Amino acid sequence: MEKSALQIARAAYQPKLPLALRGALNAVEGEPTQSVADQEEVEKLFPNTYGMPYLRFEPVDGEMKTQQMNVGVILSGGQAPGGHNVISGLFDGIKKLNPANKLYGFILGPSGLVEHNYMELTAEIVDEYRNTGGFDIIGSGRTKLEKKDQFDKGLEILKALDIKALVIIGGDDSNTNACVLAEYYKAIDAGVQVIGCPKTIDGDLKNSEIETSFGFDTATKVYSEVIGNIMRDCNSAKKYWHFVKLMGRSASHVTLECALQTHPNITLIGEEVEAKNQTLDDVVTYIADAVADRATRGMNYGVVLVPEGLIEFIPAIKKLIAELNDMLAANQADFDLVADDNKISYVLKHLSDENAAIFKSLPLSVSRQLALERDPHGNVQVSLIETEQLLAEMVGKKLAEWKKEGLFNGKFSTQHHFFGYEGRCAAPSNFDADYCYSLGFNASMLIAAGKTGYMSSVKNTSKPVDEWIAGGIPITMMMNMEKRNGEMKPVIRKALVELDGNPYKYFVCHRTKWARETDFIYPGPIQYFGPAEVCDQPTKTLTLEHE
Repeated sequence: MEKSALQIARAAYQPKLPLALRGALNAVEGEPTQSVADQEEVEKLFPNTYGMPYLRFEPVDGEMKTQQMNVGVILSGGQAPGGHNVISGLFDGIKKLNPANKLYGFILGPSGLVEHNYMELTAEIVDEYRNTGGFDIIGSGRTKLEKKDQFDKGLEILKALDIKALVIIGGDDSNTNACVLAEYYKAIDAGVQVIGCPKTIDGDLKNSEIETSFGFDTATKVYSEVIGNIMRDCNSAKKYWHFVKLMGRSASHVTLECALQTHPNITLIGEEVEAKNQTLDDVVTYIADAVADRATRGMNYGVVLVPEGLIEFIPAIKKLIAELNDMLAANQADFDLVADDNKISYVLKHLSDENAAIFKSLPLSVSRQLALERDPHGNVQVSLIETEQLLAEMVGKKLAEWKKEGLFNGKFSTQHHFFGYEGRCAAPSNFDADYCYSLGFNASMLIAAGKTGYMSSVKNTSKPVDEWIAGGIPITMMMNMEKRNGEMKPVIRKALVELDGNPYKYFVCHRTKWARETDFIYPGPIQYFGPAEVCDQPTKTLTLEHE
């Protein structure tokens, strides 16, 4: 495969490791843990892996050596920059423990484990993918590991390959599956450890021990570069309002980070909309007010950032979607038999009066998507709703009404953008290259320590890499009970934007100025070479969270 000059140069980059991972180490156990909520229910479901302690690695004199063992690895869910470095860190870690150790990759995600589709990852293969974006070394998939027959089928190939530990690299759902798998293998004494690694560009898999999920740093820098380019164009032409939708169905972390990096005129934060119990019209009026205010000073242009999951944060629509999900889960067989032309009528007949009224008030395109498009969990596919176009259209209508009433005398022309896939497979930033390599190497040390049901944790990441702290946390610690497909199930609780957190507070302090003025920042492309203050900076979110 022919490589670009940048790829060739990046292949030579050696990711940095925390001090504790550079030599021999000792695993120091901390306090026992409990789940973030629903402790009794979660403990009952995970009797063998619940309540385990925090773990921290500390450097000691000597060398780390283990008996020969084979390890398996799975990339699960959507791509995020740095996945290849997690695998290269894991590979280097197990080879350091014993050069005879082997790493097997399961092809196209969890289905590779169940279907016995795998390949050995040799040094020659791994070296081709160091510091590159994407998950193409073994591919990824969204198959869920949640049934006993899947676990048993997976165990067959693990035993056949003499694999003693399995590392699952994924987001909250994937690591929930890792936790369930670890519990099952421990319960039947299968002799297979299961370790998770925190991945998602959405940034919603984090807590005090998992400060950030990998890929968030790179993806938000990619989006911010393009937003900056749009801002430069916007400030040059001075005639368009650009509505930009950004990745993040369940949380607005990506949108907030991009706002902190670029200073758009308007940024919508889903968690704030929900907390203030705002309606769709409230949101539209907020944008229209800012547009009208800028127009009074001759500025008929600007940039609006919209989180992908905004619709679901509007309380009235969130209630509607919840009832829709429950109703369709209970009536899926009947619903599937209804012709597409009659599905909206079917939905209206089965909704409460309150939610039926809200459903009817939505534009037809949105109501059709809510009724017809479902994800693999049976839920509404919020990402398919073109929220940026919906808002632009509704703001335009409101401004037209205001113009008739003499309340608006400006111009309003729009452009629409959605940035999602553009950031998922970018070449990882130095931060993500280092962080991911550390997560993978750290996972090998959790395996050496005999742990299962743990997530690889590397924290203190707003400081230089030398000061990063390596260890692990029990995945059960992150669990709570949530309704999925009409049933209560244990899942990792998503981390939302905290409205009392420093990143949000900083944003609130500056957004009025950003709305009224044109205070755009143009971040430019990710820099991989040069001074540390240019190349190695973490996200604004991470920096502010540690102030």
